Amino acid sequence: MSLKLPAPDDMASPGPESGAPGSAAPEGAGVPDAAGVPDATAAPASTPAPAPAGAEAAVPGAKVRLRALDGLRLVAALMVCFYHLSFRGSAGWQRSPLHVFPHLSHVSAYGPLGVQFFFIISGFVICMSGWGRTVRVFAISRISRLYPAYWAALVVVTAVLYFLGERTVSRTDFLTNFTMLQTPAGAERVLGVSWTLWAEARFYVLFAVAVLWRGATRKRVLGFCALWTVAALYADSSDQEFLKVALMPEYAPFFIGGIGLYMLRRYGHDLLTWGVVASGFLLGQHYAVKGLVAPPGAHAAFERSATVVIAAVAAGFAGVALVTLFRPVADVDWRWLTTAGALTYPFYLVHEILGTLMIGKLRAHTGLSDYEVLAVTVPAMLLLAYLIHRLVERPLTPLLRRLLTQQANGLGAARPARESA
Repeated sequence: MSLKLPAPDDMASPGPESGAPGSAAPEGAGVPDAAGVPDATAAPASTPAPAPAGAEAAVPGAKVRLRALDGLRLVAALMVCFYHLSFRGSAGWQRSPLHVFPHLSHVSAYGPLGVQFFFIISGFVICMSGWGRTVRVFAISRISRLYPAYWAALVVVTAVLYFLGERTVSRTDFLTNFTMLQTPAGAERVLGVSWTLWAEARFYVLFAVAVLWRGATRKRVLGFCALWTVAALYADSSDQEFLKVALMPEYAPFFIGGIGLYMLRRYGHDLLTWGVVASGFLLGQHYAVKGLVAPPGAHAAFERSATVVIAAVAAGFAGVALVTLFRPVADVDWRWLTTAGALTYPFYLVHEILGTLMIGKLRAHTGLSDYEVLAVTVPAMLLLAYLIHRLVERPLTPLLRRLLTQQANGLGAARPARESA
């Protein structure tokens, strides 16, 4: 017996028609921070490590919860959603969305940039949430946040597609997907957007090894940003595939730019840190244009504008800066924004495949217009995301964290000597 699902366009390969970010596309994800769970933008409970000698003191009285950043994460997810459903989703509409939505599709064509926005946010959030934590605590936090919703989405999507009799995926690939390592393992992805989780995972490893292993300090973080930038550029110009996979030159500028923005929030404005952010933007827009804009002479169904891509990347950096550094916006205390942020990760995981299927069913069995079908489908995916958040993430995330912590503490404890026979 084999399981069935449609084959989404492979967004892991660079190219203007793949829609891959920087190649491009929320998945997420990480998913910005890809997780999008309730406290993903909350500072760790422990007291932040003091600034190293000669560095500026951390900004006192910084607001713990950045609710506006939660809202911005959902905006990024919706960008990717509209790209999938109103620009690339020909399977659901049974014809090119360029004809279904002649005006909307010209805007949603730039939706893959939502992934780059996620990576900027992720750089900010991971640096903030990892500050003052050990590698072990950081790893447990990431695992417990990412896996419960991912497993739920994997099971729900697979079950729906199996009962609808869609395209097959082998059982071995399905089981491999539970590790979230299907991309490096070469297995077929059940959730097309899950490739971005592999990018997030590589970022987590780099940050944990280079920064958290010895403890986060201003000097160490800025040094990491500089070394990663140089190393990623070298990898991009080399023919060493391992370095390209490990250092992610097409995504690194966005993570690094987000880290720089957190350092500005933590320590205040200075030329060096703004240089980190500026280099992230300048290199990031290069890779975004390279990945999303068809080269001269190429025949593409839709030709994106390099100017619009550059402007959108600038808006992504400016948006994160606005909601984290500009006090009137950073201090916004609208609780519904936190709920919006909590829906982002499960919404990102389920919207592409299940949204496309729902569009096909609504068109076949209702008299709704195309715009009405789209207007029903997107809220339905948000509702499903809410159910996954309430029924899976909220109970399982703390449980998984507790179990992992107990196991980690057990491994760290001294093992009793064996009694002699």
